[in-house]
Amino acid sequence: MTKKNCNIASEWAQAEKISRHMVHGKQPTVLSDIYQEKINIAIWQRERPNSLKSSVKDFLELNPTFQKEMTLTPQDALSRVNEFFDNKMTEVSEDIAALVDMFCYLFELKEAGVRLKVLDKAMCPKFHVDKVPCRLVTTYQGTATEWLPHELVDQTKLGWGCNGLPDSESGLYQSESDIQQLACGDVALIKGTLWDGNENAGLVHRSPELISNEKRLILTLDF
Repeated sequence: MTKKNCNIASEWAQAEKISRHMVHGKQPTVLSDIYQEKINIAIWQRERPNSLKSSVKDFLELNPTFQKEMTLTPQDALSRVNEFFDNKMTEVSEDIAALVDMFCYLFELKEAGVRLKVLDKAMCPKFHVDKVPCRLVTTYQGTATEWLPHELVDQTKLGWGCNGLPDSESGLYQSESDIQQLACGDVALIKGTLWDGNENAGLVHRSPELISNEKRLILTLDF
């Protein structure tokens, strides 16, 4: 076995220790593994260029409540994103346009629903499953999404099943160490309950708690 193959095998072994239902990798091609039946989260682990980090930080200081929701096609994504950034975040605009193109190509879509929001508190603080086929999530600044390995979740404790108890006391999971977290910059595809044949196997996840004065910029893409 070559050194490269050994590294790949090692990464897969580490992933298996976390969950048999997740896959991750350093290349965007890993996202296509979301089509595997047992996989409910595929993570493209990537580094954000320092120039992108800096432009996002500067933009959020001037636009602390920024949020946009719209439908974009691969053809118009770059021009329209540039427009609502007032042509001040070219690198981020190009990245969003590329993700829209990848998302639409992967799922054979003509357009994608796009949400880009600045958050200063958890948007969905309780663990839940999305009522969508599949959602793309990435965080450009701040603390990223938390999720639970499928095999460690008691699905009966979701929603009303928690009996009003917080997630940490409801029995949804057994230990705080069960909670996994995306890194800022990671691009994740998350299966929801509307994925064909995935009614009880959507990824259980939540928004993270943010520290005081923290600003989080999150992008989601939907069918």
